[in-house]
Amino acid sequence: MQKLKNISCWIITEGMAGTENQCLGVAESLEVSAQILRITLTQPWKSLSPWLGFEQAFTFSPRLPTSGWPDLLIVSGRKSIAAARYIKKQSHGKTFTVFIQDPRISPKEFDLVIAPEHDPVTGDNVVKTTAAPNRITSDKITQAANSFAALRDMPSPRIAVLIGGNSKAHRLTSFIVEKLCTHLAALTQSLMITTSRRTGAENEEMLRHHLSGHHNVYFWDHQGENPYFAMLALADIIMVTNDSASMLSEAATTGKPVYAIPLEGGGKRIDAMLSRLINHGAVRIFDGKIESWTYEPLNDADKAARAIEDAFTSR
Repeated sequence: MQKLKNISCWIITEGMAGTENQCLGVAESLEVSAQILRITLTQPWKSLSPWLGFEQAFTFSPRLPTSGWPDLLIVSGRKSIAAARYIKKQSHGKTFTVFIQDPRISPKEFDLVIAPEHDPVTGDNVVKTTAAPNRITSDKITQAANSFAALRDMPSPRIAVLIGGNSKAHRLTSFIVEKLCTHLAALTQSLMITTSRRTGAENEEMLRHHLSGHHNVYFWDHQGENPYFAMLALADIIMVTNDSASMLSEAATTGKPVYAIPLEGGGKRIDAMLSRLINHGAVRIFDGKIESWTYEPLNDADKAARAIEDAFTSR
């Protein structure tokens, strides 16, 4: 991506890790150094639909730079729409604006929209990816693995178990956790387990209690450096709860066999993405049995970066 290597770039999101990492993955694929800003809308603007175009009062953390507007702006999340509109106007069109995911307003508000296939947005300036762009590259996760001797020393084969939790569409119930524990305890592979804040203390304690007797298990205690990338690097197989589009996308970018752990509930968009990943050959539903297979790894961040480069240089 040499053509854009020296341009200035800002990333603006609401601060959610999933959307911010999608933007970062695209910027890193472009090989540009991006400044990260997070937007907060004040009332009543944060409660109004972006369709109205009334967002007028917002703040940034850190504060907006005073040295001019960026060449490239990558944004994601509903609140970031206000920032994109404002910066596009203030820069007199100089700033090339890119929205990641479906903005749920007209894509013509931006120079380019990059959204996964399961999002309904369409248009001449819309580029579709298989799943969500992310920061996963072979070099990045291999480098991360070097920092975690405890994981490297675990005997192969290893399974990374990535557990999310309750969301708007899904519920991680005690029944599901107990069933998962039974399946995991019966496996002979080493287990590398990480949970999220959405997992819940009771569910996490159940996992630790049931699997404490497993022959080789690592639980991340949420202290110190996050071993997430290292787990992806060192795993032979990856298991992911199906509530997280980001984790499913990241796992499928590794090229390693991915099992989806079904939670209660579901949503139209994430269910469609999961079906697409199953059809791609990256993901299978976990039912207690473990197999190995191959598929073409996803590379959505690179696809997005190439689309930005082409549109930016030809405008």
